[in-house]
Amino acid sequence: MSFPNPATSVKLVLLGEAAVGKSSLVLRFVSNDFQENKEPTIGAAFLTQKCTIGERTIKYEIWDTAGQERFASLAPMYYRNAQAAIVVYDITKPASFIKARHWVKELHEQASKDITIALVGNKYDLVEDDTEEESLRKVSVEEGKGLAEEEGLLFFETSAKTSYNVNDVFIGIGSKIPEAASAGPNQIHQTNNDGRIDLTSDPNNRPRAAGDCAC
Repeated sequence: MSFPNPATSVKLVLLGEAAVGKSSLVLRFVSNDFQENKEPTIGAAFLTQKCTIGERTIKYEIWDTAGQERFASLAPMYYRNAQAAIVVYDITKPASFIKARHWVKELHEQASKDITIALVGNKYDLVEDDTEEESLRKVSVEEGKGLAEEEGLLFFETSAKTSYNVNDVFIGIGSKIPEAASAGPNQIHQTNNDGRIDLTSDPNNRPRAAGDCAC
């Protein structure tokens, strides 16, 4: 009798300026949902989700950190011992891209040396149908790709609203995680269920092909 391979636990942290859509990306990935006026995250939120990539199952343990400046000093608690990070910016806000550069630099200096980092330009839905003359886009694809190439990052543009490329981010990260990776013993865990949201079940109960994320 063959048994399924155990899930590989991966601690993943989201970083980025306030209102770039970090929580919306996670909500889309975890529960395939979008809320137009989502409340700002306070401190950090913890969610889990499984993602099947080929023969492997990745269990993401996701820390969605607050983007407000007053919470920035707490970030090292969440990215310490993380196997992966998603640095998010808003492609319509250049200041958020500058902040993304800061987070990438900090991760390279202070996080685990082998951390997998994805740079994500969110809110693609705002520019998808723009004409060149009146485009809301303020950060070009070339700028995003350039930073990713300089720093050795994965790069995606996404829309949490339409789900464009959202699963691809997590599949891409999971594909980079070594087989032996697992959540470190010293990572942050809550001792009770306060603030912990586990939405690993599929709300639509739809079949998935290999490589689909359970979202």
